[in-house]
Amino acid sequence: MDYLSEIIALTVDSVLLGACVIKYLRNKNAITKIQAAPYLEIDKNLDKLVSKEPDKILPYVIIRGTVQPIGNPITSNNNPKVAGVLQLLTIKEHIVQRGATGYWSEHEKVIQKVQNVMPFVLESSKYSVEVIDPLAADVLDLDVISNVFTPTVPKVIDHIWGFFTGFRQRGVQTTEEMLRKGSIITGVGELVANENGKSLRLQPPRDGSPFYLTNMGIVSLAKKLDDNQRSYRLFCIIFGTLGIVIGSLMIRKYLINKSRKSDIERKRKELEISRKERRQKARGDEMSDSQLCVVCKANPREVILLPCGHVCLCEDCSDEILELCPICREVIEKRTAAYLS
Repeated sequence: MDYLSEIIALTVDSVLLGACVIKYLRNKNAITKIQAAPYLEIDKNLDKLVSKEPDKILPYVIIRGTVQPIGNPITSNNNPKVAGVLQLLTIKEHIVQRGATGYWSEHEKVIQKVQNVMPFVLESSKYSVEVIDPLAADVLDLDVISNVFTPTVPKVIDHIWGFFTGFRQRGVQTTEEMLRKGSIITGVGELVANENGKSLRLQPPRDGSPFYLTNMGIVSLAKKLDDNQRSYRLFCIIFGTLGIVIGSLMIRKYLINKSRKSDIERKRKELEISRKERRQKARGDEMSDSQLCVVCKANPREVILLPCGHVCLCEDCSDEILELCPICREVIEKRTAAYLS
């Protein structure tokens, strides 16, 4: 295809542009939502405030409190003194792999990921709000309790095997992250009163708005989202400009090809007119059989076949006979115009 490379480049650019636009709009919507969301204190008046709302739901609110488990907390695997309500254990394998170009590059692959969650609340002034489905949060700030990299000591056979397979293991990284008991976090989401009206829960909004559990203040969170929005806006401008450039190159290439085809068609018509005039002139004179095409017996001989050198075809018949000379049956390698007097 004439435009295959341009189509591939434009498709990749369109996918990247679409992803950046989605991220940009999502961050912009999140900032708007956060700016419009009320900041509520976790106190004795909070349950009354929620109970007055339709269906006992506040669609989008901001609260801040201390993380406290409902029951026994989770104890860290690497530090018994650390306890929390959410634990994330990740094991990654670091490898060096040879690519198609022959160069070696580093990669990492998640071997195992374990998530442990204990029901917990955000507490303030002896009042609390239960947090539902914390793993669904768009931003979930966890503390790194342990991050250990264990390098692999390869043997000679491992080097030989890695050379032939194009794969060598560098080591294994084990990471433990936790949401600690006693951490102060900001929760942004949907606030709902339970059926008894005595307890509240913070959960992911049903309308798809972002859900946040972060140790940042609301001002810092809004600034972070604004920085992300500006970055994605810049990417949108870059990829959009690149798409316009690629599209312009495709249009330019199309116009050049169209002009070239028009020139070829014009020259073909001019050649056809010239051919007809030459034949009319030749027919005006008496032609012997030796001057007529051996195939159609109507037009003059106009083409010489090589390497045999026979002048036996008109241009019309030459377009149809491509392989063997009709006189000697030798393979036709080349043909050119012949001018007979």
